[in-house]
Amino acid sequence: MLEIWLAGAAAEPMRRVPTVEAMAGRGLAGDRYALGGGTWARYPDLEKQVTLIDRDDVAAVAADTGSVLSPGDTRRNLVTTGIDLPPLVGRWFTVGDVLLFGMKRCPPCTHLERLTGVRLVKAMAYRGGINAAVFAGGTVAEGMPVRMLSDAEAAALGAPTGADRPVPRSV
Repeated sequence: MLEIWLAGAAAEPMRRVPTVEAMAGRGLAGDRYALGGGTWARYPDLEKQVTLIDRDDVAAVAADTGSVLSPGDTRRNLVTTGIDLPPLVGRWFTVGDVLLFGMKRCPPCTHLERLTGVRLVKAMAYRGGINAAVFAGGTVAEGMPVRMLSDAEAAALGAPTGADRPVPRSV
């Protein structure tokens, strides 16, 4: 994982931080959604705790739009490299020791276009990253690995199983 980005309120500029506390059931300390705000705060809690996007997808969107779009401009929290994020939807994974579950893909919206001034909805439709829920918190730091887990590995870390297992949403 390369970068961590947070915003304290809806539409507030994102700021890069080297570390952050991931809070189970809440998201990232100091981020708008963990604080109860954010443009999409009314959406289900599990779908808005943490967002991830891959650096290569950001670069491809920038090239397609002829813009200088940066990872922070995408308003996603965690920037990865070399990770195919969509297959993490419906799967358990860790960033360092933090246990996450991929809830859904995170396509862009016209709100993001208004904030960036870049017409990116079409270019970013399949490269918008994913939303994830935090099930076991801890410190997230730049440089930590992202690792997909089996259901058994996740259960050993305290992940809910059976009827209590989270259900991802298709978008």
